[in-house]
Amino acid sequence: MKAIIFHGTGGNPEVAWYPWLAERLRKRGYDVEVPHYPGLNVEPIAAFLPGVLAAHEFGEHTVVVGHSGGAALLLALLEHVKVDRAYLVAGYCTRPNESEEPVLQESYDWDAIRSNVREIYFINSAKDPYGCDADQGRTMFDRLGGTQIVRNDGHFGDYNQDYDEFPLLDRLIG
Repeated sequence: MKAIIFHGTGGNPEVAWYPWLAERLRKRGYDVEVPHYPGLNVEPIAAFLPGVLAAHEFGEHTVVVGHSGGAALLLALLEHVKVDRAYLVAGYCTRPNESEEPVLQESYDWDAIRSNVREIYFINSAKDPYGCDADQGRTMFDRLGGTQIVRNDGHFGDYNQDYDEFPLLDRLIG
């Protein structure tokens, strides 16, 4: 199995729970990638996505994890590639606040996304400081099905929210 963990806007592979989860998955035999994409949610998704598609191999034994802007990236990505499972943490598919969101597409091919992922999980908080909340998770769930999990864990890691481990996500991935 392979896992690719996509950081959020302004993030990098060394923050939050990404290194912890990567190590946990490696110990279970996963080949893990945690790429650094400084252009995430800076460059328009139409220009950004081809580089991501070219940089990784995806397949029926691939698990993808995205946090915040990285979860929004997964929606665009899943229109083009097949994976086993996708985990969208603090994800969103519409503007969650007043900030520009170049990672978002104007619309999504929900049927293509649904057919390209065997299982999809949305993990959001009831309240999120950036608006990536349970309502956003519900919007994606309503279009794609899958499993929605609502916690009370803020943004699941941020500059002012330490979140160095994510046992729930580790258990879900298995």
